[in-house]
Amino acid sequence: MATGPSAAALETGKLERQLRCSGTGDLSTRKCYCASFLVWISPGVTIVDVAGSQQGIPLSVVKLWASAFGGEIKSIAAKYSGSQLLQKKYKEFERRGRVEDIDGAKLVKKVAENMEEMFRKKAEAVQRIVEAAEEAHHEHEENPDLQYDYFNAVLINEVDELGNSLDMGGEFLLEPNDHFNNLAVNLSLSVVQVPTNMYNKDPAIVNGVYWSEALNKVFVDNFERDPSLIWQYFGSAKGFFRQYPGVKWYPDEHRVIAFDCRNRKWYIQAATSPKDVVILVDVSGSMKGLRLTIARQTVSSILDTLGDDDFFNIIAYNQEIRFVEPCLNGTLVQADRANKHHFREHLDKLFAKGIGLLGNALTEAFTILNEFNQTGRGSLCSQAIMLVTDGATQMYDEVFEKFNWPDRKVRIFTYLIGRESAFADNMKWMACANKGKALTKSSTLADVQENVMRYLHVMSRPKVIDHEHNTVWTEAYVDNALTQAHKLKDSRGLSPITTVAMPVFSTKNETRNQGILLGVAGTDIPLQELMKAVPKHKLGIHGYAFAVTNNGYILIHPDLRPLYQEGQKRRKPHYSSVDLSEVEWEDTHDVLRNAMVNRKTGTFSMEVMKTVDKGKRVLKMHNDYYYTDIKGTPFSVGVALSRGHGKYFFKGNVSIDAGLRDLDQQDVALADEWTYCNTDEHHEHRYLTQIQAIKLYLTGRKPHLKCDRELIQQVLFDAVVTAPMEAYWTGLALNKSENSDKGVEIAFLGTRTGLSRTNLFVNPEQLTNQDILTAEDTEGVFNADHFPLWYKRAAEQVPGTFIYSIPFSSVMENKSVVLASTAIQLLDDRKSPIVAAVGIQMKLDFFQRKFWTASRQCAALDGKCSISCDSEDIKCYLIDNNGFILVSEEYLQTGLFFGEVEGAVMNKLLLMGSFKKIPLYDYQALCKEYAGSGDSAHSLLNPFSAVKWLLTEIVIFLLEFNLYSWWNIDLSVKADRGQRGRTVMVPCDTEYPAFVSERTIKETAGNIDCEGCM
Repeated sequence: MATGPSAAALETGKLERQLRCSGTGDLSTRKCYCASFLVWISPGVTIVDVAGSQQGIPLSVVKLWASAFGGEIKSIAAKYSGSQLLQKKYKEFERRGRVEDIDGAKLVKKVAENMEEMFRKKAEAVQRIVEAAEEAHHEHEENPDLQYDYFNAVLINEVDELGNSLDMGGEFLLEPNDHFNNLAVNLSLSVVQVPTNMYNKDPAIVNGVYWSEALNKVFVDNFERDPSLIWQYFGSAKGFFRQYPGVKWYPDEHRVIAFDCRNRKWYIQAATSPKDVVILVDVSGSMKGLRLTIARQTVSSILDTLGDDDFFNIIAYNQEIRFVEPCLNGTLVQADRANKHHFREHLDKLFAKGIGLLGNALTEAFTILNEFNQTGRGSLCSQAIMLVTDGATQMYDEVFEKFNWPDRKVRIFTYLIGRESAFADNMKWMACANKGKALTKSSTLADVQENVMRYLHVMSRPKVIDHEHNTVWTEAYVDNALTQAHKLKDSRGLSPITTVAMPVFSTKNETRNQGILLGVAGTDIPLQELMKAVPKHKLGIHGYAFAVTNNGYILIHPDLRPLYQEGQKRRKPHYSSVDLSEVEWEDTHDVLRNAMVNRKTGTFSMEVMKTVDKGKRVLKMHNDYYYTDIKGTPFSVGVALSRGHGKYFFKGNVSIDAGLRDLDQQDVALADEWTYCNTDEHHEHRYLTQIQAIKLYLTGRKPHLKCDRELIQQVLFDAVVTAPMEAYWTGLALNKSENSDKGVEIAFLGTRTGLSRTNLFVNPEQLTNQDILTAEDTEGVFNADHFPLWYKRAAEQVPGTFIYSIPFSSVMENKSVVLASTAIQLLDDRKSPIVAAVGIQMKLDFFQRKFWTASRQCAALDGKCSISCDSEDIKCYLIDNNGFILVSEEYLQTGLFFGEVEGAVMNKLLLMGSFKKIPLYDYQALCKEYAGSGDSAHSLLNPFSAVKWLLTEIVIFLLEFNLYSWWNIDLSVKADRGQRGRTVMVPCDTEYPAFVSERTIKETAGNIDCEGCM
């Protein structure tokens, strides 16, 4: 038995299906018996034959094919990758270093400290903006006649038909800056954006813009102190938005800019405290028509002002009391994105009839707030009742006296709908008697937004009077209200951010006790910046860092998928509220999640099924988790380390001169998204590559550079150890006699420190897959949160074996290649760290030719073989350890799942134990919902259950091999197919299988009974 390729990639078991048919009638009625034989070439590849002749293939022949192919392909991979040389070199240097245990507790503490320092700098920058704003306002005297031209973000650099600058426009210097996505910005000045529905020369706005010009100096100073800062801004309570650096804004096709800083989550969180809210909406007969439409919009706008720390419910009332969501009556729910979306859908079901009994609705609202507060599950802070109605015939003082006086813990806000004001006095009295506010009448939809926002100023008064400059942090989000150009991107699309914000108060003596909120100052932090605080080389091949909010939502995690796949850069619904339990789903009791939400420090262990290759493959491992809080923020951070080689790190030592010499070579590259030196600390360092920064740091020419000396020392070590590979590969390329295998195109290696080397055996333009090891090859390169796929899969195989696979994307694009890789491990009695991985890319047709050649061999003395894969009634397949086809007579089957092509055979392999089916769960999936169907389901997050579920009729996906491709099932919600509405993607939870070969079974045989088989 050969030990050809490897454990995980070339499972070359040969299975023959022989048909012995009884009877001579029609094929569809014949009884057929299928004999199956399976032989593993290696732990990674399987040969499968499906035969239709009456003569079976002897198992000895299949084993001969496996031995011949496995031996040759492994020899080619070892030769061109140079794996044996690299293993030898690391062995020679083993005496110059030592194996160290990775202390997870110390590691997570260090990561938390790094992130804390990063967050602290951003918060200090915002604090300086706040102080400058309050001082500038204190010194300013309001002037209702003030005339002041300012740089309006929409009007700058615009001219009229005569070529003259527009009023409040003017010439504004803009230059592209790579720190801001190469957007044209002005690093000396800020711009002011005013919502389209507001008059940009309103005296209140002009006065605010005038005194806030003082912030320009602070913005520039902040950026000088911390060049990693991106957008800094001040959002005024009057509605204008001052943004630095200055940038031009562009309206949409309707000449509108919908952005209003006051309804952004960062503004609302900073301006108010967490709150419990009951919304009462009048659905009596007088609310018919436009009034009910305005009422719905008012309620929806109120929901916009609620965040994850708030709790709410909505009650519709006439002569009866009806909870908008009947399943959640008598309680409050968290105001997260999913719940608010669900309640909005129910608003459309409201209709007006009957008479309005407001007293009963107020009694129910007070009861809910009181009972929910006593449970300790709410915000435990502010409480409010929002009343949306066209009038109140009474003052209901008996209700307030019973439930709210004299403490007045619940504020009342009233929204009067319609033009009539007969009962306006009653509405105003109710609000003022309960420390609330009667908002202006809303007679048109255009009035709604501005009227709703006014309640925030009242809710902020206690904080303003007490001068509580609390710092708030948002969850991860992409602000869809900003123009596309202002959204930062990384290599994988739009970059989510978190915002740190602080309220700005009036400090004037005459208004100090009135609690006047001037606005909110803030800055954004791209979450990709957090990964710079993580020492990736310490985490190991499968290790990772992650962070969550105080609500359990993911801030960063390698398994978070906020965007649509297949190249679509749109955000998924509820992308910002993915719970930790939805990615670490093996933690069925939420032990890890609850500990991190409660900001504890500790450890946790569990077995996990980690998917790779976009969910198509699975690796089983045991993870140890270490977690702690990030001080000064509501976040907690954790690290996951895989047991075994993931807990050890080889620390070598070489001279700086030798390391720099071997590092400065053309074939050497370092991980783009890793931080060896922090080049963001000073502007003059920003254009340095990491290798350039390392050289300047080690030679003392840039003493102010902050670098990870331990990581750099290991990079130098890897550079020296791997240096002989360049000469080895060059020799193979130059020696024509040695380069007879024209199908091998490129060799590459990667080390645990993110160093990589590559060598081309063909001209660059001749590469079959030119994306390999480039930024487009996101799965194949070192990223901020993961090692290359070929590295990770090789690490889980038996040392010395190669893993083979076809990149799925390359198959679709007709760039078919095969990757072969193996891990380099230092063998020790107890500790065996993996220090590197090495591999090659070869053409798929070259790989397949080697297989077909091997399958023509037999033990006949005359060399004439009676049977082979060339026979018309035999089908041969080569499948990898996850069941994907590497070789088939039909080229288009390459890369498909074997069960999709030969379902009966795959089922037999499962029954025989040759493969194992592993159930996996995806709580970030998207399913198709047929719009307009009568029974299509909604997706509802139950706020009181840890179990993720779909409300109704989401299809349970059962695998039927010859019908569906298991990873490409049409994820559809059951719907009325008679209605040909368009399909939309909705969030859903799915269960799907992955398959892994059983290494302990080296060969097997079996029979399959089938009807009507050919």
